[in-house]
Amino acid sequence: MSFLVRRGLSTLIPPKVASPSGIGAAQDAARMQRVVSFYEKLPRGAAPDVKASGLLGRYQARYFGKNPSAAPIVHAIGFLLVLGYINNYYFHLRHHKNNAH
Repeated sequence: MSFLVRRGLSTLIPPKVASPSGIGAAQDAARMQRVVSFYEKLPRGAAPDVKASGLLGRYQARYFGKNPSAAPIVHAIGFLLVLGYINNYYFHLRHHKNNAH
C-alpha cells in the first residue's frame, strides 16, 4: 500500500477513536458513562404538539395544519381585490366624488 493511500484512509478515522489506548482507558469509560447518562435523561417518543400563538400562528395552524384547505387562496384573491379597489379609489375615484368625468 502506498503512502498516499494509507494517509487517505487514516484521515477518515479520528485518532482518539482509532487508538487502542482510547478504547479501553478508564478515563474514557467515565466519559462514556456521562454521555450515556445524558442521553438517558432525554425525553422519548414524539414531541408534544405546540399550541399556536399569535395571529399568523393561529391562521397557519387553522388552514395549513392537519387539514389543509384552499381558503388561503381565496383570502389572497380577496385581499388583492380590496387592495386594487383602494388603489383605484385613491388615484382615480376620489377626484370624481362630486363631479362627473
